[in-house]
Amino acid sequence: MKGVQFLVGFVLLALASKFVSASDASPLQDFCVAINDTIDGVFVNGKFCKDPKLATAEDFFLPGLNIPGNTSNQVGSMVTPANVQQIPGLNTLGISLVRIDYAPYGGLNPPHTHPRATEILLVVDGTLSVGFVTSNTDNRLFTKVLYPGDVFVFPEGMIHFQFNIGSTNAVAFAALSSQNPGVITIANAVFGSDPAINPDVLAKAFQLDQNIVKQLQSRFWWDNN
Repeated sequence: MKGVQFLVGFVLLALASKFVSASDASPLQDFCVAINDTIDGVFVNGKFCKDPKLATAEDFFLPGLNIPGNTSNQVGSMVTPANVQQIPGLNTLGISLVRIDYAPYGGLNPPHTHPRATEILLVVDGTLSVGFVTSNTDNRLFTKVLYPGDVFVFPEGMIHFQFNIGSTNAVAFAALSSQNPGVITIANAVFGSDPAINPDVLAKAFQLDQNIVKQLQSRFWWDNN
């Protein structure tokens, strides 16, 4: 009986360890500044690392998040990232940041998902309608109107959005639990993939006429490319 209990405990511990390691791994060193030079670098967590003795304060610094993003585009929003691509010192640290600007009267950060991160959003200016949808089969919508100082959480992998319902520009900052959270914008991925998904597939999935699907594909493929 003790042997069975030990085996069950071991299996549960193994499963728990697997779940815990589903996000960015914890670093085993103080920092690992990312570099593109492979000659003197050590490959860790997706990036080569600079010799710690050669690291400087600039490796952990990024200016400019006070500058509004250009929202003159089809969706009326702009995401300015601060992840490992912009701050090499974030490598292995499992965190990143974005600034999001929204145009008045309908600026939209369209439905998307981060495959590797939970997001926590803080509204600085404006009024945003935000929400996320849970996985199948519930597909439950959690939505809220946010004002300056309000915070909302989007769980990892959930499709979510932000929509400016105000008459002024809106600004939000979001922290994400990965150095490189990734982003999949649903409409762009489905209708703008390269090569294109068979229109028969999308027509049946979305219950649309195939001509409408082709129109959407031509529009999003052009936007993506």
